[in-house]
Amino acid sequence: MTLTLPEGDFKAYLFDCDGTIADSMPIHFIAWTQALKEYGCTSFTEELFYAWGGRPVDAIVAELNRRDGLSIPLDEFAHRKESLYYERLHEIQPVPEILEQIHLQHGNIPLAVVSGSTRESVVRSLEALDLLPLFDTLVCAGDYQHSKPAPDPYLLAASRLGVAPQHCLVFEDADIGIQSATAAGMASVRIAQPHERSTAAISR
Repeated sequence: MTLTLPEGDFKAYLFDCDGTIADSMPIHFIAWTQALKEYGCTSFTEELFYAWGGRPVDAIVAELNRRDGLSIPLDEFAHRKESLYYERLHEIQPVPEILEQIHLQHGNIPLAVVSGSTRESVVRSLEALDLLPLFDTLVCAGDYQHSKPAPDPYLLAASRLGVAPQHCLVFEDADIGIQSATAAGMASVRIAQPHERSTAAISR
């Protein structure tokens, strides 16, 4: 995968975590499907998982409950799903092109992580990759009122870094993350998802 960065005078880089910094989405999918199966949901496909990428857990569970007539308890499920993810944390790897950008810009401009995941999940993922100290701030679920695709998460990160939105460059793998960045008035770079990277590799 080759990244093409837009032209601009960018004074801060803002990164989504799962699927952008960490190549963790396949592991998250395993955790989701295992946990959902325990609560009687077997219709959560990989296609749907990526289509809903970036949505908060409560929104996904609420939609599955409504769609499939289930009564999955949110807090209990979220804890179970996270525990299954943490069991496989040793398997995650960074996305190489993003890792390159992080090391290239660290110490030159401020860097932030902007995620829809919990702070614990983000911290543990970044610690597993030995990247946590490289970021100036983490914006995670619970830090903002409106989730992606609303601009709130990215605007909060820019505010914390003291950088105007138009001078921030966002790196995202999910469509709603790109929409969030655009709504915040920021340029963005879309990171190919695992199945897209595999398709591209086959086609070359």
